[in-house]
Amino acid sequence: MTDLFPAAPVPRVPVQGGRTFPVRRIYCVGRNFADHAREMGATAPASKAERGNPVFFLKPADAIVTGDADLPYPPGTRDLHHEVELVVAIGHDAPAGVLPRDAALALIVAYGVGLDLTRRDLQAAAKARGLPWDTGKAFDRSAPVSTLVPAAQVQGLDDLMLALQVNGEVRQQGSLRDLIWDVADILHELSLLFELRAGDLVFMGTPAGVGPLVAGDEFVASLGDIAVLRGRITP
Repeated sequence: MTDLFPAAPVPRVPVQGGRTFPVRRIYCVGRNFADHAREMGATAPASKAERGNPVFFLKPADAIVTGDADLPYPPGTRDLHHEVELVVAIGHDAPAGVLPRDAALALIVAYGVGLDLTRRDLQAAAKARGLPWDTGKAFDRSAPVSTLVPAAQVQGLDDLMLALQVNGEVRQQGSLRDLIWDVADILHELSLLFELRAGDLVFMGTPAGVGPLVAGDEFVASLGDIAVLRGRITP
């Protein structure tokens, strides 16, 4: 049998050293920094024992944007928001069943920094009506990501800072030590719901300070001195 039309190319993210990472799925974690949970009106856990279950949502693989490209302001919204995040790249299939926390980090091949772009007005309207908010999160070009850095080159991940500047002004900043669920926690929790495979990306959640982007804004997202993502919002 033959295809009705040529298949779309697999989205790929550059990796330092000249290779690429073919993307299978994009998992995202919501409310993974206590300060951001509070700014969104949610109750943040006082301890790990009270944190409950993480919030997950997905973006399509072709929402990826690489190469510090210009990003056109998306349709359907008047309130586009930035959310700077650690991006985890899985390069090995998880074994069948539940992934033990102490085996999770062995699946990771690279790290980067990305933006979970959000049509906040659409998300808020859906939440208010008790409806799914996919249209607020899973839209075209909603997942810009930096060049990935091999995991072997990233030391002391917990000590790194996430930061986002817009037009030269710091909008977001937070330590990865402040994650409610760390990387191993999240991969374990994802394995309870999904089969993790090579090619999966995980956007790990954002610190406080989310806010609007408008046409003409220039942004610089950084993961310590490890990874940098630059871009501009165009009309």
